[in-house]
Amino acid sequence: MLSLRSLTFNVFLYVFTALCSIIAVLTTILMPRRLPAFARWWSHAWLKVYETVCGVSCEVKGREHLPEGGCVIAMKHQSTWDTFAMFALFREPVFVFKSELTWIPFFGWALLRLGCIPVRRGTGKAALESMIQGTAAACARGKQVVIFPEGTRGVVGQPAAYKSGVSHMYQAIGGTVVPVALNSGLLWPRRGFLRPPGIITLEILPPIPPGLDRKDMQQRLVDDIEGASQRLGGGDDRYASQVL
Repeated sequence: MLSLRSLTFNVFLYVFTALCSIIAVLTTILMPRRLPAFARWWSHAWLKVYETVCGVSCEVKGREHLPEGGCVIAMKHQSTWDTFAMFALFREPVFVFKSELTWIPFFGWALLRLGCIPVRRGTGKAALESMIQGTAAACARGKQVVIFPEGTRGVVGQPAAYKSGVSHMYQAIGGTVVPVALNSGLLWPRRGFLRPPGIITLEILPPIPPGLDRKDMQQRLVDDIEGASQRLGGGDDRYASQVL
């Protein structure tokens, strides 16, 4: 039954997302101001189907730690769930993503229309500057900019390697960074097919205020996220910070 439920949900998710991506592009042409609301609806809809078909619900802790207005949300990254769920879980998020996703017809175009920030990986300083500029502009518009400081999805139980982009961003824009821990990889692992039942917990942690030394901020970010993820069952006590 688990295999059948997983297959049913996986097929639904990608077909539903493809159809909604087409509708999203049409929405940007006909009713552009409605696009964020449509993204929230899509995210709530597939989460509801996920719960109904696979028996997986989600729990969000620490919403009181989210500041008013624009901020940077530095989130643990273990699963596709993390990116697809954020439109339902946060006020009006945009996220930093690899520019290759813009090549996906409709889906990639919709991300750009939502104001998400593409970054061309492997271009070094140019990629960092592009990310900083895009984030500063989005925060000025009151957006919650979600960034995955590990750079890619990790595997539960393996040491985490954090990139330094978020600390450079923190130093450059002088804004608040909110760490977020989660355990989505326990139920929706990277490259995993099965979707076992359970509860995915996302915990919003106390913000890191402006003004810290960049490396001190980086270490605090890693300690906060990994410590909380370990407590939620989705981290590893052998984690190591990679400061570049």
